[in-house]
Amino acid sequence: MRLTSKGRYAVRAILDLTFNSNGRPVRLQEISERQKISLHYLEQLFRRLRKGSVVKSVRGPGGGYVLSRSMDEISIKDVLVSVGENINPARDLVGSTDIKSDTVEFILTKSYFENLGLIMQEYLTTTSVGDLIRKARGTQELPKAAGSMLDATGFQIPASQSNVGKVRDLS
Repeated sequence: MRLTSKGRYAVRAILDLTFNSNGRPVRLQEISERQKISLHYLEQLFRRLRKGSVVKSVRGPGGGYVLSRSMDEISIKDVLVSVGENINPARDLVGSTDIKSDTVEFILTKSYFENLGLIMQEYLTTTSVGDLIRKARGTQELPKAAGSMLDATGFQIPASQSNVGKVRDLS
């Protein structure tokens, strides 16, 4: 899987929309300015996000976009699939005619990447927009403490909550 700018920008835009909606539609121009993403590119992404039932448009004065469902009902996978991202790392291996597909090496490689794909699918499916929003809101209020770390999503973990320097009993 190679996450392209299309997927990264779509997730950023959805998070921006969620942070800034406050119960009202958000204009793409506002997202474009805050996220430094081309308005034309956002229009293309939101057309796909609307077709994928991630957002819905509101017309008229004060119009813009809102989430089509609760932020807890929209997974990161929903966002990525809506914009056409390939989230299957084994996709190129399945049915490849260039490679002799009966070798042990091919079968092992294919199996490995299919399993990786399942793990990735589960992670993307079980992480909602709401999860990321709550994570960000929880860390926004924290001061940058000495010895703090970032978790896998890039959010700050206070030193008191990290496992650095702690000894665990593995028995």
